[in-house]
Amino acid sequence: MKEIKNISRSRAQESSAAIERLYISMRHLFNRGFYKPMGISGETLREALLSLRPEIYGSIAEEKVELSGLLYVIERLPVGIEQCRFINLTSDEGYANSHFKAIVPPKRRRNCYRIDDEQMNVEITRGRSDIYDILTHLTFIFIESHKIKDRVLIDEIGEVTRDWQKLEELVLQNKKLTLVEREKAISHISSVLGRTFAEVQSIYPDFATPEAPERFLHIVYWLGKLAIEELVLNNKRTITFSPILRERLGHHIYGEIWANSIKEVLQKNNLIERPIHIISANMHSVMNSIFAEPVLGKKYKDATEFQVFEDLSGSDNKDLRKKVEDFALKNGMISLPDTSGTNIDVQIFDTAQIDFKKSAFPSASFEKDKPVLIVMDYAFGEQAFETIDELLKPYKIDKTKIFLNVESVSIMGKAGILEGGKGDIMIPCAHINEGTADNYPFENELTKEMFEENGISVFAGPMVTVLGTSLQNRDLLKFFHESTWEAIGLEMEGAYYQKAIQSASKIRKSINPNVKVRYAYYASDNPLETGSTLASGGLGTTGVKPTYLITIKILEQIFNTK
Repeated sequence: MKEIKNISRSRAQESSAAIERLYISMRHLFNRGFYKPMGISGETLREALLSLRPEIYGSIAEEKVELSGLLYVIERLPVGIEQCRFINLTSDEGYANSHFKAIVPPKRRRNCYRIDDEQMNVEITRGRSDIYDILTHLTFIFIESHKIKDRVLIDEIGEVTRDWQKLEELVLQNKKLTLVEREKAISHISSVLGRTFAEVQSIYPDFATPEAPERFLHIVYWLGKLAIEELVLNNKRTITFSPILRERLGHHIYGEIWANSIKEVLQKNNLIERPIHIISANMHSVMNSIFAEPVLGKKYKDATEFQVFEDLSGSDNKDLRKKVEDFALKNGMISLPDTSGTNIDVQIFDTAQIDFKKSAFPSASFEKDKPVLIVMDYAFGEQAFETIDELLKPYKIDKTKIFLNVESVSIMGKAGILEGGKGDIMIPCAHINEGTADNYPFENELTKEMFEENGISVFAGPMVTVLGTSLQNRDLLKFFHESTWEAIGLEMEGAYYQKAIQSASKIRKSINPNVKVRYAYYASDNPLETGSTLASGGLGTTGVKPTYLITIKILEQIFNTK
């Protein structure tokens, strides 16, 4: 048993060292300004990723091409990036005002621009975490592309297998295939990928879009084609970082613009001196929790609990959502879609304009002034520090400083769980910042007991703030969970939020030193369970109940209600 524990610890240490090498390498390459991912300059990144073998990238270290990991990554990269030899990471440098059309990946909010047949520009406005995220994803797909090359290239002159020739014919035809043609294509491509016919047939439709039903074929073809050209023609793929990005990174440029736009609206509406509660959540749960019942209550009189929220979350219920939003805008809500580049939208709720007798919180009570709620969409990694740090600073008007009366900061997010399953709830008591000696204990206003009678499993304890969810592997996570850390889950923003709150309240003293904090997360995945990682798909309606349960508990405390 002792020997097994030592082996497990050794693997966890190897994984930790691999993550450290990845981040040191990425910072070095960023400072250098460019690198070739499959050349000597990208070798350290490739080796570290292969050594780490993150759960989300599945069979990255095996000869066969990883399918679920490829789908996960493709959904977070711009359409067409697999065709580009040159990928340029930029700051916000004015492309929005050009003829270039912004390409936004389905699962990542970042603007990307296809400059020509060979170049894709990716805007980085959310800090270092965004760079780490995209570089690890690119390293993964380039490694997979070379697996394809190794399976189809017969010699270094460029002769290829018959399966590859047939795939190329189908891709160059660029047409929608009949069922027979598609199954022939799957037969050829399964050989190219080293996967079974059934495996490819199963995942094929997940890559499809209405505009590109055969997208999977095109992705595989272009990944393989560019990998072949790297060897045969020495046309290396290159990633560059623009000088403006390198100059701006870490200077809170976008966070400051974002925070000042919020304070300007507060000042304009005479709300800036009122008690303020900041909530990091999504753009629907607070609004729906307050207003859905008075707007849609009659329709859901005999419905089960949370049914109204499940329906509002459905993709085909835009009319219902619009009804609630229109009502909210007439009853104290101000909507602030982001224009700063942070990609973080905001809603401001003036509770003085809410008739609580006709809301879901009829017993709401307030000691003095009615509070103002600032609801911000999810930040991404280190961006959490940039945005909250700027928001908690005093608002400057000429030479006057207005200090915000911030009474609480509440964080509701989704995270990976290390014991339990999708949809369970985690209540942290501390955030452990992976890769540093920074640990942030705090007194959480939310407790495990508040959620235990609602038919959802609840876990309490420390949580790890990881440098990137796509870089975690089982050995490292088991160490955090089973060692004396006894971590219950992992997420990407908690330590950064708490760092900003402690800095503002304890050091700068720009907000109340006794500001209340609330943290609660619902589980989006369990990376320790095979088939339950983020690559296994979304939560669907499983996430509705915990999302609204957490939101309602936060609002009950702010509104002093039961």
